[in-house]
Amino acid sequence: MAPNWTRALPVVAIGLALAAAGMWALWPQPVPVDMHVVTRGPMEVTVEDEGISRVRNVYTISAPLLGKVRRSQLRTGDAVIRDETIVARIEPVDPSLLDFRSLQVQEAAVEAARAAVELAAAQMRQARAQLEFARAELQRSQTLLARQAVTERAHQQALLAVDTAEAALASTSATLDLRRHEFDQAQALRLQPGEDAPGRTPCCIEIRAPESGRVLRLAVESAQVVQPGQLLLEIGDTADLEIAVDLVSRDALRVAEGGNARIENWGGEGALAARVARIEPSGFTKVSALGIEEQRVRVVLDLLEPRDRFRRLGHGFRVIVRISVWHGEDVVSIPLGALFRHGDRWATYVVEQGRARLHPLEIGERNLREAQVLSGLGAGQQIVLHPSDRLADGARITVRR
Repeated sequence: MAPNWTRALPVVAIGLALAAAGMWALWPQPVPVDMHVVTRGPMEVTVEDEGISRVRNVYTISAPLLGKVRRSQLRTGDAVIRDETIVARIEPVDPSLLDFRSLQVQEAAVEAARAAVELAAAQMRQARAQLEFARAELQRSQTLLARQAVTERAHQQALLAVDTAEAALASTSATLDLRRHEFDQAQALRLQPGEDAPGRTPCCIEIRAPESGRVLRLAVESAQVVQPGQLLLEIGDTADLEIAVDLVSRDALRVAEGGNARIENWGGEGALAARVARIEPSGFTKVSALGIEEQRVRVVLDLLEPRDRFRRLGHGFRVIVRISVWHGEDVVSIPLGALFRHGDRWATYVVEQGRARLHPLEIGERNLREAQVLSGLGAGQQIVLHPSDRLADGARITVRR
């Protein structure tokens, strides 16, 4: 018969196995992480935002006076030549539409003007008859004076009568011309839209292109009445482009005139080299896509590439602008994904003998991908990327597969 202790061996073995399994399950496991080797090399800090391409000198053509502009024969994109191409023709507008009472008043004014013309014509005939009579009396006076049958005074009175009659005839002739013009004026005032005045000659003002280029925008295409100063079209030389970008004011403070820039995502291959030409001295408020009011400053850049490189880039095209604000050649850098805040300082986890060690850092410049390390880290050291909340100082780690 087997001893009693041999019967307990299976139970003891099972208990030991369960204890070992529990200890293994509760034992801290290495945390899987991504690693990165710190390098030394060039680093650049840029400010980035959306910009637009625009013609450097845009010429706005507006209506110089009230009139009716004819339908434009131009289309957006058409070429124009300075002082040759007619960009707009403006003709007089039709008269105002008269209501019934105003029309009756104007017709009465026409009849009154016609009567005044007839009265002036009658007065002119009367003055002509008086002049003929005065001349006949003067001729008789001259005959009698030669015979000494009349006095010299009577002859002088005959001369005065002729002069007076001639002046009266000239006065009535001028009055008749005045009344005729008043009659024409009254007839013109009674014209309704669509009626032409007698003897009217068509006229218009022709506006020519102030500069050679292309039509950028056609504000008025169909025939219509325009007011003085109303925009008709815009023209400009599409070969002379610049880039405008509205930067947040804190970013604009880091940009300097003459700084290097790149134009990306413009629709062609590669990036276009550019240079900061002008930073406007005043800012303005702009609402972002999220509805946040931001103070913006407009920065203008000149393109340094040959025109053939960006031949298809036109006026008002969207581009991405990157302006360099800092550059270093021999810089120890660390990915932003390896940084986190520890108290009031920046820190990262450095890999040492299979464990993560907390290292405080002092960083300098930063861009969208990496940061400059001023102290606390050297080139060649391994660091943990994107540390999770499971990671702590001294924790065992393993490379995530």
